[in-house]
Amino acid sequence: MESCNFSTLVVLIGVLVLCTEMKAFSASGATNTYNTTKYTQFIQTSCNETTYPQLCVKSLSSYSNKIKANPQKLAYTALSLSLKSAKNTSSVVSKLSQQSNLKRNERAAIKDCVENISESIDELRQSVKEIKTLNATQLDYKMSNIMTWVSAALTDDDTCLEGLDEETVKGKIKDTVSKNVLNIAQMTSNALALVNSLNFTQLYSR
Repeated sequence: MESCNFSTLVVLIGVLVLCTEMKAFSASGATNTYNTTKYTQFIQTSCNETTYPQLCVKSLSSYSNKIKANPQKLAYTALSLSLKSAKNTSSVVSKLSQQSNLKRNERAAIKDCVENISESIDELRQSVKEIKTLNATQLDYKMSNIMTWVSAALTDDDTCLEGLDEETVKGKIKDTVSKNVLNIAQMTSNALALVNSLNFTQLYSR
């Protein structure tokens, strides 16, 4: 009889422990869901200030749990994604410039575009490095550098697109290059807007 009672007690304890763990897991899941929703809403609200809000939300939403509600991390992530996109586009356009069926003026225009993208990559790389370590020290100077670099990268993208519009490049090659470079330009424009909207008086004490 005592053995039976002991077994019953063990079972009851096990059930209580299981219920407690399930409640804790449920509460944790609810908290995580709440946080993810809150972080996604932060991204959506911030992206409303950009020129291409849909692209902004689409590119940044999957990083919501890393960005959280931190505007500096948001701007850093946007710049990093622009840099990644620029590198990928550089690879695509470089391969196109090596095609044997290109006319001389087409090849020259695409090579110019490759150079523009290369300069854009360098400028975005510098801006990413600067914003990653940004703090209250020399804040105005560093922010000025970042804005200058990102603006220059956007200008390089526009220069490439303008070169393609001079009727030197046509057909599928032009469509491919234009599509990729336009994506960089739009992402960079969004990143510039997010950097420009940073309010460091709230993040750092002067």
